[in-house]
Amino acid sequence: MKRLKKEFLRRVIGGILLVSLIVMGFSKPVQDYISIPKEITLFEGQEFALTNSLPASASVDSNSKQINTEQDNDSVSVKAGDPGKDELVLELAGLPIKKVDVNVLKDFKVMPGGQSIGVKLNTVGVLVVGHHQVQTIEGKVSPGETAGIEVGDIITEINGKRIEKMADVGPFVQEAGKTGKPMKVVIKRETKKIETTLEPKKDEHENTYKLGLYIRDSAAGIGTMTFYHPDSHKYGALGHVISDMDTKKPIVVEDGQIVRSTVTSIEKGANGDPGEKLARFSSDRKVIGNITRNSPYGIFGELNEGIQNGILDKPMPIALSHQVKEGPAQILTVVENDKVNLFDIEIVSTIPQKFPATKGMVIKVTDPKLLAKTGGIVQGMSGSPIIQDGKVIGAVTHVFVNDPTSGYGVHIEWMLNEAGINIYEKPRENAS
Repeated sequence: MKRLKKEFLRRVIGGILLVSLIVMGFSKPVQDYISIPKEITLFEGQEFALTNSLPASASVDSNSKQINTEQDNDSVSVKAGDPGKDELVLELAGLPIKKVDVNVLKDFKVMPGGQSIGVKLNTVGVLVVGHHQVQTIEGKVSPGETAGIEVGDIITEINGKRIEKMADVGPFVQEAGKTGKPMKVVIKRETKKIETTLEPKKDEHENTYKLGLYIRDSAAGIGTMTFYHPDSHKYGALGHVISDMDTKKPIVVEDGQIVRSTVTSIEKGANGDPGEKLARFSSDRKVIGNITRNSPYGIFGELNEGIQNGILDKPMPIALSHQVKEGPAQILTVVENDKVNLFDIEIVSTIPQKFPATKGMVIKVTDPKLLAKTGGIVQGMSGSPIIQDGKVIGAVTHVFVNDPTSGYGVHIEWMLNEAGINIYEKPRENAS
């Protein structure tokens, strides 16, 4: 009997302890403790609040030049000093409870964009965008398809000669047709290099030799400038990759140019039908920069000269992904002519990403003027910089087809990385 009572008592006590632990796990002090990161990254002069409800204090090496702490009631915050690495220890009742590594980066600023730009991309070789049948004496045939060339392939060489533009292809086709000697063709298919032979066929109606392929060597469109780095002249725009309109595959860039563009009208978006900015290249077609990279995070290169948006024309700090918060923000974009305006949006959700990813934020347009003009996010708005608390935090990338008021945003640090700008300079280790 005594053994049964002890067993019962032990189970009751165990149950009470388990419930207590579960309740404690949902309490605000414990939740605050769990939410404290093991590592934080700040720029010079920035502050970061660590906790609001734990009665904890923080200790830092008295000789630290990287960080110092401030305590106000139950709140502990850390302020960044000189660039470098250091650590602070949170203490409770004089006992250490958590160590936080702090990485302080050199102060970094960019010029926010918002300008409408025209984009022209020149491909590596010529891009195959379709097949067609050649009417020959023997019947209809597509020599290119017969040779195993697929839509999306890039023709880079013919008979050992590099192909850079469509005009380079014609002479080889006519020569092969007249001599009856097939062309030796090298194509690029994603990461593969493929060699094949291609024999042009004579079109009986036009008396010329043809490949049965539709090819293209350039693409053009419009988008929005995201940022410009005054020190390096590097820029980022669009926030997403440019794909060929026919093949739907990313365009492999040989080179390209950006020019200013003017928005002429807006096709308003609706559920299931995303709208579009209609624009034209500026009349002088002055090239303001080159394009060296077309990546999932946008297009990148260098500008020939500094540009301004006429509304926020001073360099602004940036926010890293873990510093972005849900709540009000703004975007810079053009909806008429070439005037950049600020419009209100809401950051619906944000992911503190440790590694590059294209979809870091969900945003929603809340500005009545922008909603009335565009219906929300429209094509051509991609790349519009997102501003929060006086910092550039990212760019608009995609619209939700079934809800044009909402879409995705990419964090600015990943665009900077793609632009070849290293904000993570190797810090000085703090002497122990």
